[in-house]
Amino acid sequence: MSNPYARGQATVRRDTMTVRLLDFYADWCGPCKTQDPILDDLESDFENVEFEKVDVDEEQDVANQYQVRSLPTLIIENDDGIVDRFVGVTQREDIESALKQAGA
Repeated sequence: MSNPYARGQATVRRDTMTVRLLDFYADWCGPCKTQDPILDDLESDFENVEFEKVDVDEEQDVANQYQVRSLPTLIIENDDGIVDRFVGVTQREDIESALKQAGA
């Protein structure tokens, strides 16, 4: 017989899972400017996702922690860890699919 409390806890956790998209960029990065409108569009469609911009020139420690070597780099993570990583300009459909996989 399964434990109904464990099942209930898993449901609660899934309902409250935090999904974040980290956008590693720099002001001097041309491809980053190309990526921006795609992310702006997604942000309006995924209100439950935390979109965070990380300026690699200002936040080098964070960029190193996530092993960012090229720009733009997008990292999608949830409470369980990193779900996906994209390097270079990434199409909306690919990001959207990864966000859904992460629980958004």
